Amino acid sequence: MDYNSTRPKLILSEYGRNVQMMVKHIVTLPNRDERNKYAQAVIELMGHLNPHLRDVADFKHKLWDHLFIISDFQLDVDSPYPIPGREHFQTKPQPLAYPAKKIKYKHYGKTVELLVEKLKLETDPEKREAFVATIANFMKMAYVNWNKDHVSDETIISDLKIYLGRDVAISEGLSLNKVDAPRNTTNTNRAKHHKNIKQNNQKNKKKRY
Repeated sequence: MDYNSTRPKLILSEYGRNVQMMVKHIVTLPNRDERNKYAQAVIELMGHLNPHLRDVADFKHKLWDHLFIISDFQLDVDSPYPIPGREHFQTKPQPLAYPAKKIKYKHYGKTVELLVEKLKLETDPEKREAFVATIANFMKMAYVNWNKDHVSDETIISDLKIYLGRDVAISEGLSLNKVDAPRNTTNTNRAKHHKNIKQNNQKNKKKRY
């Protein structure tokens, strides 16, 4: 018996073992024209086996890349696209740079700090005033979402002054948008459930007497 566990490992399992065997055979063909002909046929077959790739941009390009991957980059054919090398797919991505600076207020997040830095660079008075109102309203929304509770405009403006320091003045008449705190649906449903139980118990009492 020929078990899959004794066969060579599938390089791209979504195309199946038959496609891999076909590609392996094409690699051994001595005539370049024959290799080109059969490679085109296998590309068509790969497209039919994975129709979802048709929704991907440049799906033909992706099929050709997969063809070379399946051949272990040994296939020598005329490709309509640049032939990828092994290093193209084995190169490790650069590590992401994480910010080392701590966030002043976690419930406002890093976004507010970035917006404040941009605000300090704004020189136009009208734009700066509109920018201040935008940041303050964003802070109020973030506060309510984080704490699930109402917050006064004075608290938000006070926190914003701490962010701005002496670099930007806040106008006295600044008014913020109304933001409602999210309702605790769990507690609401629990209260309704207990109310229904109480009403049912009262109805059953009346029926007994």
